[in-house]
Amino acid sequence: MATARNVAVYGAYGHTGRFVVAELQQRGHAPLLLGHDQGKLQALLRDHPNLEARQASVDDPASLDRALESAEAVINTAGPFASTAGPVIEAALRAGIPYVDVAAEIEANLDTFAHFSARARAAGTVVVPAMAFYGGLGDLLVTAAMDDWTSAEEVHVAYGLSSWHPTEGTLAAGAISAQRRGGRRVRFTGGRLQYHDDPLPTLEWSFPAPLGPQRVIGEFTMADVVTVPSHLAVPEVRTYMAAKAASDLLSADPKTPTGVDEHGRSAQTFVVDVLVRSGDAERRVTATGQDIYATSAPLAVEAVDRVLTGRTRATGVVSAGAAFDARDFLDALSAHFTLHAPAETARPACPR
Repeated sequence: MATARNVAVYGAYGHTGRFVVAELQQRGHAPLLLGHDQGKLQALLRDHPNLEARQASVDDPASLDRALESAEAVINTAGPFASTAGPVIEAALRAGIPYVDVAAEIEANLDTFAHFSARARAAGTVVVPAMAFYGGLGDLLVTAAMDDWTSAEEVHVAYGLSSWHPTEGTLAAGAISAQRRGGRRVRFTGGRLQYHDDPLPTLEWSFPAPLGPQRVIGEFTMADVVTVPSHLAVPEVRTYMAAKAASDLLSADPKTPTGVDEHGRSAQTFVVDVLVRSGDAERRVTATGQDIYATSAPLAVEAVDRVLTGRTRATGVVSAGAAFDARDFLDALSAHFTLHAPAETARPACPR
């Protein structure tokens, strides 16, 4: 049996935070419940009376230092990460412990790489941003698909979500990202991020059976454009979103997730279809599962487990694919999603 660890969860009372707390307990760890809202922490304690809650605010470094006492790692689930990632990483560095977050915000993840890479590497610690459904899972799938390839010309990541009922945190994070971009859109092409005002195209993506061909929004850019190029030589990274899910997210009155099973997962299903092309050859890896927010929890907790047990490939700020053995990591989470890896093909299967 694995050794129990004290793992701090900042934003433990949030939607994803609750899934992370449950996953840590399922694995025999002792979550420390952290957050800035004392009332919400106390409410969470009523569900987890055997755990410890510690109030801490990102604008109060001393409170973060107190909250991380005795913690062996911290998972930050509190968005918007434009506000929380920097202060919590600073506190983790002061405490000398690894940091993992579930940030889907492109700019916040870029900030983490830009501001903390050298310091985390010098401290000999690990900082893993975007260790979640967006950014982390896609990066692991791309890395697994690349396998022995040292470079590729294009990476395509298509998200076939049956629906997308966003949390309040998702909506707040999206609003801040849009503000930081000045309302512009972003793409990764020519080996760099580019901001633009072009309209997003609607395309058809041929998802594997049983989902099949679906209408998707092209250049619906997600955190994969930060994580994948951070360690793989790929000049084009393109992401796509099922048109129905995009419509749900952008609705004037979006619905929030509703649990339908004993784990609190929503009825939402997903297919993440990754296509990597090099010359005339392409490789494809697909993951299918239920509830994108619930899926972020085992991804983040597995990352912490591996860091704490010395199963990492690098120090500093690293994405999932750079930090871990991608295929082994994915296989370890077979209880949470299903992996499909068809043989390499020689015909392009890009969207039309």
